[in-house]
Amino acid sequence: MLAYDEGVRLDQERIEDLYRRMGDAGAEDVVCRALEEIAVRMSYANKLHKRGDLAEMRKCLRSLSRIADQIGMVALSSVARDVCACIDQNDAVAMAATLSRLARTGDQSLTAIWDLQEFMM
Repeated sequence: MLAYDEGVRLDQERIEDLYRRMGDAGAEDVVCRALEEIAVRMSYANKLHKRGDLAEMRKCLRSLSRIADQIGMVALSSVARDVCACIDQNDAVAMAATLSRLARTGDQSLTAIWDLQEFMM
């Protein structure tokens, strides 16, 4: 049985910079809104995949990647771009596998950023 454990990479400097520039309350608001948007877009991307709407799925994932990058979720941003590359290459098998990787990375990234955010406060 394969053990799926994605390495989560957070750009702690980017997160710390948000807190320095915006203060605790402002940065927390930005991070919380970004996390909500990421969760919504991950769910929406799965629905679009099931519907076969790859053009809209690609838009959704590019947006997810930008939001994740904004708050230092480097691994999640990268995997979202990887799924887009699979769409561009019209590789359905790789896309399904990479979309599963996105879900694993997303879950672990969301947990990691919550833990980091608690530590910073």
